[in-house]
Amino acid sequence: MEYLGHTQTATYMTGPRLGSSNNQTFLPSISTMQSSYKAFDNAAAPSQLRRSLTTLPWRPSTYYQTARVNPSSALARSMPDPMSARNQLSELDSIKVPPVFAAARNALYTRYTPNDWMNSNQGNYLSSDKVRSTAERLRLDTIRLCRETDDKTRRTQSDVGKRLGERIGDIQFWKTELSNETDNMIAEISALNEAKRVLEKALQETENPLHISQECLYHREKRQGIDLVHDNPERELIKEVDIIKRCQERMRNTIDKANAQLGLNRAAQHELEKDTGDKFVAQSLDENCHGLRNSSRGIAYHNGVDRIDNTLSVPESWAQFSNNNIQRSQSERAGSKNMRNEIESVLNSCANEMWQEWNSVNVALTQRMQESTDTRNRLQTHLSKVLQEIFDMEKNIEFLKKAIQDKEAPMQVAQTRLDTRIRRPNVELCRDPVQHRLVEEVGEITETVESLQSKLRMAENSLQHLLRTKAALEQDLSIKNNSIFIDREKCLGMRKTFPMSPRVVSL
Repeated sequence: MEYLGHTQTATYMTGPRLGSSNNQTFLPSISTMQSSYKAFDNAAAPSQLRRSLTTLPWRPSTYYQTARVNPSSALARSMPDPMSARNQLSELDSIKVPPVFAAARNALYTRYTPNDWMNSNQGNYLSSDKVRSTAERLRLDTIRLCRETDDKTRRTQSDVGKRLGERIGDIQFWKTELSNETDNMIAEISALNEAKRVLEKALQETENPLHISQECLYHREKRQGIDLVHDNPERELIKEVDIIKRCQERMRNTIDKANAQLGLNRAAQHELEKDTGDKFVAQSLDENCHGLRNSSRGIAYHNGVDRIDNTLSVPESWAQFSNNNIQRSQSERAGSKNMRNEIESVLNSCANEMWQEWNSVNVALTQRMQESTDTRNRLQTHLSKVLQEIFDMEKNIEFLKKAIQDKEAPMQVAQTRLDTRIRRPNVELCRDPVQHRLVEEVGEITETVESLQSKLRMAENSLQHLLRTKAALEQDLSIKNNSIFIDREKCLGMRKTFPMSPRVVSL
């Protein structure tokens, strides 16, 4: 029996079988095929013959044994035990085989059959054709793949160059828009700075009318006695000072708002310039990339650069960013123009308010001088009445002092009684009705004295007021001329011309 796919070999039997029972000796086979051959030499003594492993270099795993030719009997094959086979091999290796028997035995061995030889050649032909066909197909596929990849690479590189050109055009467009808007913003900042400068100068000029108004109030403070009155000229002067300060506050607020607007304008300008600078750098880099060719210098491998994604925007958000900067700048320019209009309005309104109040103060001072002249004729009558009232008040004060002095004796009696009753022993210290009444008496006397003293203080204060009024009335005739001099010479003399002429910003 032969295994499928194994090279078949012939089996020969040339002598009686050897063995322990039926004169057979089996040698192990290392290959997948189990073969046993037996050889017997009639001239020599019966012995087991086996070729050494070194005599079969073309088939090192196969062991053969000679057998007696017996066509009628079937080929006997079996698988011996590996350990016993090794022992038998060691015994056979020690046997010396004569050269004559060795040559005859080799002649009887057949290595391969003609069919094996033809099949081997045919297999070589088929294998060669198959390998050549595979190699030729691989070579043709390689050539086609190289051409396709070259075409694809050129198309991709051309498409990238086209897209870079489009990108450079987009960058140039937005850079131009940003530059134009930057120029407009710079012009607007310059105009707003000029308007703010005019407003600051007008704010400084308001110090002159404010100083004159405060000087008038200061001179009118030098009036004496009854002339120190909060009259209409003083109210108008205070109102004028308040109007001037309010106008100054409005101007300062407007200047602060203008400074804030300038800050916003400069921030928008900074964003525009930064965006323009970024686009200039990006355009330079993209133009450098657009100019690169396969033969350009400076190209090199940058392993892993295609896996780095540090992008921060997409084309839509990129364009929206520049558009937002332009819109912000336009919005700030509109706000800046409104601020210049507000500055013009503040200058005009403040100038009108201060001019009107200037005239109102002059009219009030003129009327006050006429009233002061009429008042001098009435002073004497009022002075006599004040003197009579002073006399009556002095009598009232004397009466109050005598009433307070009359309460000292009753207070001493009541307190002495209380002090004496404190010395009662032990339980005699009783809070009886007498004790209650004595305490009430002391409280009533104390309250009465306090009330009289309060009235006394009020009467003394009233007397002092009357005395001061008397002194003022006595001196009023001498100070009326001084008051008229102050209103006429000191105040109206400084207010002949309006000291401020604010200039309006021309837009």
